[in-house]
Amino acid sequence: MANRSLNKVMLIGNLTRDPELKYIPSGSAVCTFGLATNRRWTTSDGQTKEDAQFHRIVCWNKLAELAGKLLTKGARVYVEGRIVYRTFTGKDNVQRTVSEIVMDDFILLSSSGATTANSTVTKDESEKKDKKEEEMGMDDIDVESVLEDEEKKDKKEGEKKEEEEDIPF
Repeated sequence: MANRSLNKVMLIGNLTRDPELKYIPSGSAVCTFGLATNRRWTTSDGQTKEDAQFHRIVCWNKLAELAGKLLTKGARVYVEGRIVYRTFTGKDNVQRTVSEIVMDDFILLSSSGATTANSTVTKDESEKKDKKEEEMGMDDIDVESVLEDEEKKDKKEGEKKEEEEDIPF
């Protein structure tokens, strides 16, 4: 069992934008959205501080279609998945690296809408995040080609797993 590893992410936060549901040429559904997680703490001198982290979430197939129907900007949600790092070349020929959470499951924790009682992400923070993504060229990503590559990679992993299961020990 020494060769086992774990890549698992669990987040509870609020959607920073409405989910974007698309279909790649092979017919598979893919849904992307942003999730903000907040942290609040008190410093040694009694001052309360806050910090928000923003995460890019991606899900596939039936889960993507479900997320596209049920989730909306501002909704509080529990997301479970794995973290993936990708590099790509933007339209400006600059190589970039992004991290994403490939969602395996989610639980809707609040009614949808930006005015949920538990929402601590402000409109200004959400707009800053959108502007930052735009400046970094994240909206320049050729989503369809990236998604096709990801689908091919998942297919290869599945085939490799099947081959390993066929080996009698």
